[in-house]
Amino acid sequence: MKLLAIKINCGHEIEDGLTYFLQDTLNAKGIEARKRSDFVLEGQKHDSSLVELDDIEDLPEDLELTAYFDQDADQSKIIDQIKSKIKEMEGFGLDVGNVSISTKNIADEDWNTAWQKYYHVIDFSRLLAIVPDWEDYQPAFKDQKLIRLDPGLAFGTGGHTTTQLVLLAMERALTKPVSVMDVGTGSGILAIAASKLGAKSVLATDISDEAVSAAKENIRLNGIDNITVKKANLLKDTDEKFDLIIANILAEILLELIPDLNNHLNKDSQIIFSGIDYKQLPKIENALAKENLEIKMKMQEKRWICLLIARKDQ
Repeated sequence: MKLLAIKINCGHEIEDGLTYFLQDTLNAKGIEARKRSDFVLEGQKHDSSLVELDDIEDLPEDLELTAYFDQDADQSKIIDQIKSKIKEMEGFGLDVGNVSISTKNIADEDWNTAWQKYYHVIDFSRLLAIVPDWEDYQPAFKDQKLIRLDPGLAFGTGGHTTTQLVLLAMERALTKPVSVMDVGTGSGILAIAASKLGAKSVLATDISDEAVSAAKENIRLNGIDNITVKKANLLKDTDEKFDLIIANILAEILLELIPDLNNHLNKDSQIIFSGIDYKQLPKIENALAKENLEIKMKMQEKRWICLLIARKDQ
């Protein structure tokens, strides 16, 4: 069975009225809404969320509503009714935005798994590959470690530049069994990678309940028993010290984290920071210098920077 999908781009002020009209008057079988403001707000959260608007495919100018109907529905009639309703709401003084309407037919039997087509194996390096849980993947090398993820849980799938820069830095830093803390763990991908690369123990924290649940599930998929996951605000909810601290979060949050670092570092410890826009690097450098910390290695891809950091006196 196929469905008729009608996509409406418009202003957010008419979302409620148009949604009600689509459901109650036109009897839409389902409605999907995407708002630009939701992506912007997600990127402003002080948690593990990292949103780069330029990386989002078909980001709406304001609001995108997609309504689903039976394939044999009268497409022309429905579109005329939608246009008439939008014109009516505009007459009430609402900002309808730049309106455009498009249609396509889709198969509804694949809805539960259609999103899987966007996630494939990331054959990241000789040592690591990131594998969606449903993929049957054989390592390219005998000693290549597989990180299995359920991308449906979101919170990071390994595809973002900032995550991949951290993974490169971890391969450099994890040359012996050490204790690791992953601050803002999200999906748990970096904590899992640390364990796979030989960390003796890992503490993974996040301020988001949903991220904590996602990380626990992904750790379960990988059969790992040396990672502890807990809800925590940066370093403020632990008294432990670590050999390696990892944080892949926005620069504004890293600046909050830096003053607490020294209290959580063992002798000869290292730190990996990522999620830093190149314009924010001077602020990070100044904050690190005030805490007797220096950059040992810097990696950059496009606008994103990752740092390997240690105390100046070690």
